[in-house]
Amino acid sequence: MALETAQLLNIYRKMATIRAFNHRAAAESLARNIPAAIRPYVGEEASSVGACAALTDDDRITSTHRRHGHAIAKGMDIRLMLAELFGRSNGSCHGKGGTMHLADFSRGMLGANGIVGGGLPVATGAAMAAQMEGQGKVAVAFFGDGASSEGSFHGCLNLAAIWKLPIIYFCENNGWALGVPATYSLSVEDIAVRAVSYDMPGITVDGTDALAVYEVMEQAVARARRGEGPTLIEAKTYRWNTDTPETENPQANASPNGAEESYRGNLKDPLVYFGQQLAQQGIVTAAEVAASLDDAVAFALASPFPRPEDALTEVFAV
Repeated sequence: MALETAQLLNIYRKMATIRAFNHRAAAESLARNIPAAIRPYVGEEASSVGACAALTDDDRITSTHRRHGHAIAKGMDIRLMLAELFGRSNGSCHGKGGTMHLADFSRGMLGANGIVGGGLPVATGAAMAAQMEGQGKVAVAFFGDGASSEGSFHGCLNLAAIWKLPIIYFCENNGWALGVPATYSLSVEDIAVRAVSYDMPGITVDGTDALAVYEVMEQAVARARRGEGPTLIEAKTYRWNTDTPETENPQANASPNGAEESYRGNLKDPLVYFGQQLAQQGIVTAAEVAASLDDAVAFALASPFPRPEDALTEVFAV
């Protein structure tokens, strides 16, 4: 389905917001306003926004330790996000989730996860719930290249294939762990080929091209809604550490062997590239997000901390 101008501009605005949010959150972390490390998502904006553009508000996603992009792509309010990162009581999780467990069920964002591959079973469960509800909802599990070697990946894909669950497994392969290339731990060049083992479609797409991501995602979502089961999508992308540092481990900021410089010289900035695509269609892009981030930071700083007596509220036990 061709996207209308308003939809294209919304994709561009979300990508620009993710880029600016990551820079600002890293700065606030270094200033000790955010009591946790920031895992940057700069350079990967097209994969999350392109994917979520094919979803509805009722569809559900799970995220990773690089969660801010997915959260914004799914429609979370950056004011509530920053308040949560600042540990304030009016954050999206009332200051209890923080940056590593960011969530907003009202937007279908079931939460980030600090465990590699930890979101895969949650999304698979959400897909099972969607199938039982029978309302045509789908679930999406975002995960990285490292998670494709975890047992949770293989177990979830197998179960989803057996039960034909309405889920898309979306791998963002950015080529690197903190200090070693993905090829060091992968037996295959394309993670998408692992879908063959579970009798589901496996698609590799340029993760720096938002429209290309949207097109393959739209097909996978339609397939899931028809009850035809899961799809594995691998988005080839790249994370720019030098633009927004790992605030917990600055030594991991530079990719080994000049890979960062090589990337910049040979591949494309997803935000710039998408702007060029729109310009070719005569669409003028303008996404001034600095003011909205200033407002969100001011909102977070003015927000109260959780009260001690709230420590045991919203805590569930089985």
